[in-house]
Amino acid sequence: MAINWFPGHMHKARKEIKKVMPQMDLIIEVLDARIPFSSENPLVPSLRGDTPLIKVLNKRDLADPEITRRWQGWLEKERGVRAITLTHNQRGEALDILKLAQEMTPDHDRQKSALRLMILGIPNVGKSTIINTLAGRPVAKTGNEPAVTRAQQAIKLPGNILLYDTPGFLWPKLSPEACGYRLAITGAIRSAVLDFEDVALFEADYLLEAYPELVRARYGLAELPADGLGLMDAIAGKRRFFARGGIPDLHKVAEVLLNEFRSGTLGRISLETPEMVEQEARAAAEEEARKAARK
Repeated sequence: MAINWFPGHMHKARKEIKKVMPQMDLIIEVLDARIPFSSENPLVPSLRGDTPLIKVLNKRDLADPEITRRWQGWLEKERGVRAITLTHNQRGEALDILKLAQEMTPDHDRQKSALRLMILGIPNVGKSTIINTLAGRPVAKTGNEPAVTRAQQAIKLPGNILLYDTPGFLWPKLSPEACGYRLAITGAIRSAVLDFEDVALFEADYLLEAYPELVRARYGLAELPADGLGLMDAIAGKRRFFARGGIPDLHKVAEVLLNEFRSGTLGRISLETPEMVEQEARAAAEEEARKAARK
């Protein structure tokens, strides 16, 4: 099932961001450390031009630390990009963003004009919490549901810095298809548009392949099932999630898998690696070439 979510306010946000981005001195893009590629907006490279960019891998405490380290190096291959990691409620670490922003804009004289920073991020990535931490006061609305921020605002920070907050937005087509699933697993897509069981099945297949021992320990399984559906059935048995007639209640299992991943109860898990996304990109390019050849 292809997963997409691009409501009207996101289209409006994209147009507004495109209009004001050329006026910015530096851009901050907040990523989910568990899915740095899938949470990286593909529209940003074409919009930023040569503007310096800080990529913040947020929710570091939920991600696989070794994979996060590899992502930092991978992201910094792009010209004019620095990547740092962050976890919530760490004001000192968050303030390092501003120090780095000043280092990356050495020619800007803040005595003459404000340093203009734009902060971007997909829904539910923790952008508003970072803004409130930087400001030292509640200036951005936060919540556990995606798409809380709906309009741009300019926030004054100490040191003659203006921080432009922007609504979180996705893009019209989530590609490759796996990106949509990863975004759904982390909570970046509104629950109302998802098939929970389908998303959880994708997660279960991945967990068995990448983190089998975490799965075994969390759900008390002597033997690991052969596939994701088998894992969901096994969890239903362990937790006694049964519908009428003794049928496994896979919706309840799906809720458990998604909630325990998002909360970190399952452990520190990353849903993608640089090598994985490079392979997916090659496969997508080959598929496009085949489609073009058939036409």
